[in-house]
Amino acid sequence: MDEPMNDAPGAQVKVTFTTNEADLQLPEEKRQLLVPADIRRYGLSRILNSDLMLDSGSIPFDFLVNGSFLRSSLEDYLNSEGLSLETNLTLQYVRSLIPPVFEASFEHDDWVSSVDVLTSTSPAGRWSGDNFSRGQERILSASYDGLLRIWNASGEVLVTSPSASHGGHSASIKAAKFISSSQLASTGMDRSIRVWKYTDSGASGQAELKPTLELYGHRASVDSLEVDGPSKRILTASADGSVGLWSTSKSTSPEADPSLLPNAHTSKRRKITSSITTPQRGPLFLMQIHNAPATAAVFDPRDRTVGYSISQDHTVKTLDLTTGSVVANLTLSHSLLSLCAIPRSGGAPLLAVGTSARHITLVDPRASAATTSVMTLRGHTNKVVTLAANPENEYSLVSGSHDGTCRIWDLRSIRPASGGETEGGMGNVSEPVYVFERESRAGKKKTVAGEGAKVFGVVWDKELGILSGGEDKKVQVNRGRDVVKE
Repeated sequence: MDEPMNDAPGAQVKVTFTTNEADLQLPEEKRQLLVPADIRRYGLSRILNSDLMLDSGSIPFDFLVNGSFLRSSLEDYLNSEGLSLETNLTLQYVRSLIPPVFEASFEHDDWVSSVDVLTSTSPAGRWSGDNFSRGQERILSASYDGLLRIWNASGEVLVTSPSASHGGHSASIKAAKFISSSQLASTGMDRSIRVWKYTDSGASGQAELKPTLELYGHRASVDSLEVDGPSKRILTASADGSVGLWSTSKSTSPEADPSLLPNAHTSKRRKITSSITTPQRGPLFLMQIHNAPATAAVFDPRDRTVGYSISQDHTVKTLDLTTGSVVANLTLSHSLLSLCAIPRSGGAPLLAVGTSARHITLVDPRASAATTSVMTLRGHTNKVVTLAANPENEYSLVSGSHDGTCRIWDLRSIRPASGGETEGGMGNVSEPVYVFERESRAGKKKTVAGEGAKVFGVVWDKELGILSGGEDKKVQVNRGRDVVKE
């Protein structure tokens, strides 16, 4: 610790260091220390790394004070909070956050509605087991032009899905996911869910996408799709207010309602003809449970017989997927547009719900209606339409919005809510730790509403990073590792 520059010692503050990281614990006798009042994050980090403390070399640390990251000197923080220098401050230290810097972008012909990845650490990669080979990392994008594209990590298109006349979608695609290294599913405005066989020799031009199953049951655009590889199940949410559970296997799927097949009410002159004959099947369950468009549905991370759905009718529903019934219902204050389940060790997941009111509400699905809101994440300036959890921990996520930004949130950085800041005025509030915009808009005038740069889909992968797609017709890749680290 540097000596003061004058004869009289400078002002000092008593601090107590604490952490949740098992490998960085200080002995009890070293946790309390007097430090200069004008010290900042860098100085505190040097103290912790010193031989007399952690002796950890040069690990950069950030510090949480009452749930907020320290971004000033200790003295300035105390003054801003109306506290005296005699206050004993508790500083929770965590490894520093690394900015999600821009790495690459891939051009499309139309808006990019959805992105997914296939890597050794992605869900589909893990479900594939030994069938996935390192070096064959893939990126899946879905577009408003009705086509799927699969890319390698270098930004080369390996294969594009066929057009409607060859078994592809007949309207814009809204969502797509890898199920395994050889199978994926997609859905969109043509009301269908399509299962595809993907073959890839690893050589350019040798990949192939072939439709193997068409699923029908929804009566309007299908805007959300979630998959579970081990059970071969697909969960969908539709603008008709229903949530569907489907099988990826033709043999276990029931017959489709003939009146919902694409050519059921089309004249001979207008029939869509396809050179490919693909089996057509119906849902295992079709739950007509919402009074407005259902906007998203996800599986419970721990128990795939449980699901959650949200809707513009303001409700979050817990679903029993073995019986196709609703077992719990929560009502929030706004239209709900996006959903992700954040796993929590030893308990039910925390549900992050993006809203039309420009914020994200975190809810415990087990909570009563009176204590619905656990936390509110504030900062977006337009509706929040896509969410993805950090694959490396249980306390961070990324959101995408029509304001043209993605924002990264650390749920450890919180403050008590004031009236009106959360659902029902209860719980805590957090602001983003990082904001990144569309690289295509760099140097251009920014708009609050995000015109020309709306984000439609985002995924966070341990290997490839944070990938997002949007109105700028690009898949954008930002660094994702160590952005919010334990």
